Amino acid sequence: MIAEVCSMINCMSKQDLITRNYNHIYAHEMAHKTAGGAFAGAISIERNADGIPVSGHVPIKMPVLNKANPQQTIDHANTVIRAALAPGDPSAQDYKVANQASQIKMQAQAFKAQHQGKKLDLNA
Repeated sequence: MIAEVCSMINCMSKQDLITRNYNHIYAHEMAHKTAGGAFAGAISIERNADGIPVSGHVPIKMPVLNKANPQQTIDHANTVIRAALAPGDPSAQDYKVANQASQIKMQAQAFKAQHQGKKLDLNA
């Protein structure tokens, strides 16, 4: 009888852990997805061998320097930066993504400044 009760308590604790982790991870990843808009992919949540959620991921399309329209690149990079830092508890990987998008944004800003006054196709 005592073994059955202990087993039931452990099972409930595991279920509580699964629910708590899932909700926390899902909220974190949903913040990325919402802020990333059309650039963000589907949420995936990884579980360990015990079925407990341990991490999540939302792929995001990184900007590429568009020389015909550097402002488009800047806007895209800003969206990626906002998406990466959207959760209340950004991870090390989130900061890496934001930094990478910031580097691309700086390239686009430099290109735009160098070509200020020259005809750029702003509708590209």
